[in-house]
Amino acid sequence: MPLPFNISSAKDFETYTAEELQAGQVFLVDKPLEWTSFQVVNKLKHVIRRKHKLRKIKIGHAGTLDPLATGLLIICTGKMTKSIETFQGLEKMYTGTFLLGATTSSYDLETEIDQTFPLEDLSSEKIEAAVKELTGEIEQYPPVFSAIKIDGQRAYKLARNGQEVEIRPRKVEIKTFEIDTEEFPKVHFKIVCSKGTYIRSIAHDLGKLLNNGAHLIALRRESIGDFEVPTS
Repeated sequence: MPLPFNISSAKDFETYTAEELQAGQVFLVDKPLEWTSFQVVNKLKHVIRRKHKLRKIKIGHAGTLDPLATGLLIICTGKMTKSIETFQGLEKMYTGTFLLGATTSSYDLETEIDQTFPLEDLSSEKIEAAVKELTGEIEQYPPVFSAIKIDGQRAYKLARNGQEVEIRPRKVEIKTFEIDTEEFPKVHFKIVCSKGTYIRSIAHDLGKLLNNGAHLIALRRESIGDFEVPTS
């Protein structure tokens, strides 16, 4: 049965031996929309265990992608799982779209719009100026709807239960921030950033700088270091 997503060396994936997978392999996956990163890992683990009749196989991903995002997941098996932290530290490149004039509590489409703003005073010059303020080394607050652990629990679980979540800021680096405003109030972007950067938070911060609100409506991870989304 073919895998429900594109994976590097897909033709060879089924031909790897159990020994090769245990020794350690790296696969590049194009994560589909609405899949969690955990579901991708579980699907590959299930395929490997069923094919090779393995009771256990180490497998993990090098950096979570939200369900509403698509693009590159680096999947490691066997002894290569020890390299996951190294892959996580590489810079990442994203493309996607912000929508100006409205906010959501999750900073993306996971939750409903909670506030809207007029757009008459916005100009491409104002947007470009705000983008410059968000370029370089910045202090960023991750979203409350994130996988960050607060007292041992995931922040998003606390937030979904209506509990108050206190998030501490972190320093991240936005190395490249390019935008296209031709479809205003949509803002298409390309961002190259350091480990730990939340693109949803960039959307939120951009909206705050403009006093008009913004949230993320589309996101794709194009690359991690020199690794790129696999092509079919």
